[in-house]
Amino acid sequence: MSAMAHEPLTRDHDDVLLEGFLALETPEGFRAELIEGEIVVTAPPDGYHENHINLIVKQVIRKSAAEMDFSGNRGLTLPRGGLCVRNHVIPDATFAPTGLQLFCSTESWMPCDGVAMVAEVTSTKPDRDRTAKRHCYARGGIPLYLLVDREKSDVTLFGDPEGADYRQHVTVPFGKQLDLPAPFSFALETTDFL
Repeated sequence: MSAMAHEPLTRDHDDVLLEGFLALETPEGFRAELIEGEIVVTAPPDGYHENHINLIVKQVIRKSAAEMDFSGNRGLTLPRGGLCVRNHVIPDATFAPTGLQLFCSTESWMPCDGVAMVAEVTSTKPDRDRTAKRHCYARGGIPLYLLVDREKSDVTLFGDPEGADYRQHVTVPFGKQLDLPAPFSFALETTDFL
């Protein structure tokens, strides 16, 4: 009996992690994300979290200078960063100009090209939204990242992405208005976040 020589596996750790992530089945209502090489599973959001998203969406749709489309929990693929596999992140809210029709013909995971702004409302692990996701969105070249931080009772708008971070940010406490630049061009009211 002769032994067959097997070629060594050529798949690297990143490919195996991505394949496992894409095959992952989560319990109903939960969502899985691949953030900087770590698989993160989050529980369904609470009512206050959803209310904050609702308040943002209504204002963007009603007040934006440019007509915007909204997608909740849209999976985005972002460029590879460092040694991490390609990131698969799900923002609480994704906005894109209506004329691009980004959301109507994509798979469940779409590239971030054309996305005007993403928004996150912090929940049980706020540092992921404050740091890891911020770096992912900047790396993807998403022009604006709106972060509602419930623990700190403030709202931050990050802008001007360069490399793995944003070069500008403005933070206001709940109750103050936050100016959103073009293509939105309106003051986001945060009083109802209190």
